[in-house]
Amino acid sequence: SLKGYNTDWEAAIGAIEAQLGSGERPLEGKTVVVVLIANRNPERAEALAASIEGAEAVSWEDLQEGHVAGDVLANTTSVGMVPNVEDTPVPAAGLQKAKYALVFDAVYTPMEARASHTRLLKDAAASGSITVSGLEMFVGQAAAQFKLFTGEAGPVDLMRQKVLDSLQAN
Repeated sequence: SLKGYNTDWEAAIGAIEAQLGSGERPLEGKTVVVVLIANRNPERAEALAASIEGAEAVSWEDLQEGHVAGDVLANTTSVGMVPNVEDTPVPAAGLQKAKYALVFDAVYTPMEARASHTRLLKDAAASGSITVSGLEMFVGQAAAQFKLFTGEAGPVDLMRQKVLDSLQAN
């Protein structure tokens, strides 16, 4: 029989919690805002939200204008990835208005100084938010998959180094 696993959520939440740091479950009690759909089609947002218990669709415009507030903003779209590095799902003004404590961006390129620096993360840092790059999710997925295949903890530092080397070479 075949068995499938999703390591995306585990890696994303792990990257966010590692940056928050405080305690075993630092996200407990926090409000997380997630951009569910990159497509700006409101009907698709509504359909996806309806398929997920407890999810709510919000307008792309409200998110961009800072009307959608929470402790953590998690961008899981490809907006801002190479080659469209100046694109962002939430402009600087929206980030400043919403005042997210932490902003996570699943996008891991572009790379600067061996770290992911999307427009979203640059603007979030400038507005005072803690930032978490998609690089940590990328490495977390690899580590989770390694454990699923081998039953052993993966060499996370080596994995991170290999990803960085590969991205810097491109």
